[in-house]
Amino acid sequence: MRRLCLFLSLTLLATNLSAQSASPAGRIQSSVVRITSTDVEPDYKAPWNSGAIQRGVGAGFLIEGGRIMTNAHVVSNSRYLTVERDGDPNKYPARVLFVAHDCDLALIEVASANFAKNMKPLTFGGIPTLESMVSAYGYPIGGQRMSVTTGIVSRIDFQLYTHSSIDQHLAIQISAQINPGNSGGPVMQGGKVVGVAFQGYTGDVAQGVAYMIPTPVINRFLKDVQTGQYDRYVDLGVTYSKLQNPAQRRFLGLENDDRGVLINTVIAAGSAGQALQSGDVLLAIDDHAIASDSFVELEGERVEMPEIVERKFKGDKVKLDILRNRQPMTFTIELQPLWPYLMQGRSYDVQPRYIVYGGLLFQPLSLDLMQAYQPQDLRLRHYFDFYVAEQIYLEHPEIIVLTNILPDPINTYLSPYRAGIVNTVNETRIRTLEDLAKAFAEPAERFVVRMVGDGPPLVLDRSEVEAARERIKSRYNVVKEQNLDAQPPPKPPIDEVQT
Repeated sequence: MRRLCLFLSLTLLATNLSAQSASPAGRIQSSVVRITSTDVEPDYKAPWNSGAIQRGVGAGFLIEGGRIMTNAHVVSNSRYLTVERDGDPNKYPARVLFVAHDCDLALIEVASANFAKNMKPLTFGGIPTLESMVSAYGYPIGGQRMSVTTGIVSRIDFQLYTHSSIDQHLAIQISAQINPGNSGGPVMQGGKVVGVAFQGYTGDVAQGVAYMIPTPVINRFLKDVQTGQYDRYVDLGVTYSKLQNPAQRRFLGLENDDRGVLINTVIAAGSAGQALQSGDVLLAIDDHAIASDSFVELEGERVEMPEIVERKFKGDKVKLDILRNRQPMTFTIELQPLWPYLMQGRSYDVQPRYIVYGGLLFQPLSLDLMQAYQPQDLRLRHYFDFYVAEQIYLEHPEIIVLTNILPDPINTYLSPYRAGIVNTVNETRIRTLEDLAKAFAEPAERFVVRMVGDGPPLVLDRSEVEAARERIKSRYNVVKEQNLDAQPPPKPPIDEVQT
């Protein structure tokens, strides 16, 4: 009897395993990969150094064309990538094809012809409905093998994408656990990809709250890179307020039809910079009526107004219907990325730009710089916080900061100038780092550096700087005194397989 029971148990187990391998979950598992990245984090306090080497693990999945989709933050600043798949002991070197830091997505490829053998690309579905079940696949901490977690769709909304820290896009909140290592893995429903796992809350902030990148964002990224490059998201370049107060609507000459939002700020460098004005009422965009709560009807769903622009690309046109001084007007504008916002977001895959002169380190202001130095100077913080809102970029396309001093007899007593913003050198206005490099290259006996605000200038004698140059370089291991190009570091070729 015991032998018969054991035989029946083994038969049932084999049947279950066979059914599992033939199930959608089995096919999904064979298409999900583990990505290991060796990356170098730039050192903004000593930008001539290569930076700290780190190692991270994420997930990805095979899509059409033999490409692997993952998160941008999984492969950012990478120097070497390897990909592993279930049931294969090899580690396959990979390279980044396209990366979109503004929406945290990337495509990578493996050169080996044997890599995708018996793998089937996953296909994409639509936006899942609220309260529907989804499953997240990945390689989170706590083990070496694939993990699958399930949860429900609890919210569909615009959210901040923390990878860039400045971009907001459509995101879907799910209750499935998303932990380090899940990033880049597919979130599945009905055998189709409905999202890419990418971020969640930790600690006491909010437990069991995670987010996935939905397919409208994914499809936009895939379409953008069809041209052979990624052009980033476009933006109207405006801020706006809801118009739900009846008295305010009457004052602006609006009807009682719950339409329109009030334009507050128009960014001159933005797509709408030459068309809209502060105080305009935006009534419709591409013939989609804008409700007073800033929502529009799009493909049968109510979404926030920016979603219409989110789905467009660089060079696309958009029609704006407005009310200005109670008079209706229509404009058609061409959409472009909004470059001033980049300063307030994180940078990846580029080396820090800087100039060292006389032991003084000058760098362009950026979020990475603020996080590295944590400056307390109120003027500097104001220039960073209001760089776009007050359109400071018109006067200072780059805000050049004296960030650090490498002590030497020629720069003693200059500490009060640290965190100062360079305004002029020998009466030449400094608007970019290139301007500063050109100013220091002039054949002058001395350089009079004036900072923004009151106070005496900083003065450097050329002869003293030249005499101390090699001494400072040797003492502080400054292998390169300037980096003016925001070029990515070289990537190694991928032509070998690790076993």
